[in-house]
Amino acid sequence: MGKSHNLVLIRDAHVVAAALRQALDGASAETRPGLERAVTIVESTAAATETQVRGHWVRSRLADVGFSGDLTSVAAVKALRGAEPGLSLLAAVRLRDDAVAHPE
Repeated sequence: MGKSHNLVLIRDAHVVAAALRQALDGASAETRPGLERAVTIVESTAAATETQVRGHWVRSRLADVGFSGDLTSVAAVKALRGAEPGLSLLAAVRLRDDAVAHPE
């Protein structure tokens, strides 16, 4: 995400997945199922697009401030800017649009 959005997207799921796969190589029969499930979760997270990740972030920030209204509304943008005061109006609208484009 560019500077105009004031949000930096850091994706290190591939590092976590590699560490889990390494742990899986030496896993006991008892811990293997849990590690296999963890690898599956991390790999599915890593497969998400940047727009999907931003959309998820927006929904989680809105939930944190108790917003449960219409995501397409001006109120959603206002709530997002309240949750993240450093966001410009343009950035908040673009981020909200990511959340609208990729519902969970």
